[in-house]
Amino acid sequence: MPDPLLLLTVLAAVAAGLWAWRRYHYPSFWLAVGFPLMALSVRASWRRVALGCGLTKKRQRWWFTLTPGAVASTGLVKVRRRFQRVAVDTKPFMWLPLPTRYGWRVTLWTLEGQIPGDYADAAERLAHSWGVHAVRVSSPRPGRVVLMATMRDPLVKVDYLPPSPDLLKVTVGRLETGKPWVVDFRIVPHWVNAGATQSGKSNLANALIVGLSPQPVALVGFDLKGGVEFTPYAPRLSALATSRAESVTLLDDLVGLMVDRMGLCRQAQARNIWQLPPALRPVPIVVLVDELAELYLMADKSEKDEIARASTALLRVAQLGRAFGIYLFCCGQRIGSDLGPGVTALRAQCSGRICHRVNDPETANMTLGDLDPAALVSARAIAAETPGVAIVASQDGQWYRARSFHVSEQTAEHAARTHAHLAPRWDEITAHLPQAVNA
Repeated sequence: MPDPLLLLTVLAAVAAGLWAWRRYHYPSFWLAVGFPLMALSVRASWRRVALGCGLTKKRQRWWFTLTPGAVASTGLVKVRRRFQRVAVDTKPFMWLPLPTRYGWRVTLWTLEGQIPGDYADAAERLAHSWGVHAVRVSSPRPGRVVLMATMRDPLVKVDYLPPSPDLLKVTVGRLETGKPWVVDFRIVPHWVNAGATQSGKSNLANALIVGLSPQPVALVGFDLKGGVEFTPYAPRLSALATSRAESVTLLDDLVGLMVDRMGLCRQAQARNIWQLPPALRPVPIVVLVDELAELYLMADKSEKDEIARASTALLRVAQLGRAFGIYLFCCGQRIGSDLGPGVTALRAQCSGRICHRVNDPETANMTLGDLDPAALVSARAIAAETPGVAIVASQDGQWYRARSFHVSEQTAEHAARTHAHLAPRWDEITAHLPQAVNA
């Protein structure tokens, strides 16, 4: 017989080795050990999990049965064959689970009458049944549902990622899928970024400053906090407005630039500035707006005309700016329909949506309500102790949980000073505009 002490020593060494493997190189441990065990468990438990989550259906089926009947005179037993109709529980057909970086995914065939929303409603129950961190539901085509499970929250810690070398593309963090969170203004030109104080909204703006500063673009700031947010980055900004009156003047300049670039493209028979020869192509402009609500708040009727002028100009830039190299990134703590129809119209033009933790449901609904009800629920569940976590409407048409990596004000200020020589002068950019606009 084997020595019990030796056996215990071997078992302890194996357990310690597995713990160290999982602790220090989780990806390989997950693929070699964790995922095969999880895949077997998911397949084996699918029938009862689907039944418990209400994803099965009762169906009538014919079953072939053998019914014994005794014959007393001979002592023999006769077996009668017959069909009978019974009700059975039918579960959705499941393919084999496939591993992902932080968990696994599996494709299901929906039953008659089912929609992806049925699975989205059961996502939390599925996560608890399988003991995973979360289950996300998507539908790549009719009749198919993909369940994406994450074993642990990948957004607990987000390490800094190298900057993107592409123009107008900035890596700002990581998605819950493990992929980089990229803000690409060439694909999604205008963004709305909502978030309460200390939710990570300003940190995201810092990440954009750091990512865009080395690029050949003009940065324009609207800081309606009186300049306390963007003034430290002024060396890299081509223009900065710190009040609504200054904002109206700067927005008029942007509208004038847009009209001027329209004429340039029309003369060259180009649909946008990117079809112009490099020698004629004007510099792209990224407009950063902080505290968007301040542009629309009215203390008395004397401000009505100024608000209407600012709202109209900003909306025109959002509607037409993409083709002419003017892009918007609008931030605000409070973005609601009660601010006026201008905010609702602006929201409709901003296909990029980012919602951090917010203080009121109206802001979350204004940011994400027209995308997916599940995204709205996830946004309201963001905890206060997880700054930087947000719900993002990605450029692939889906929404994801994401988290920006930490970018301190000192880092952003250093980037602005280092690349100050790349900031085009605003008077040079607007040199072709009529004097009435420049004034």
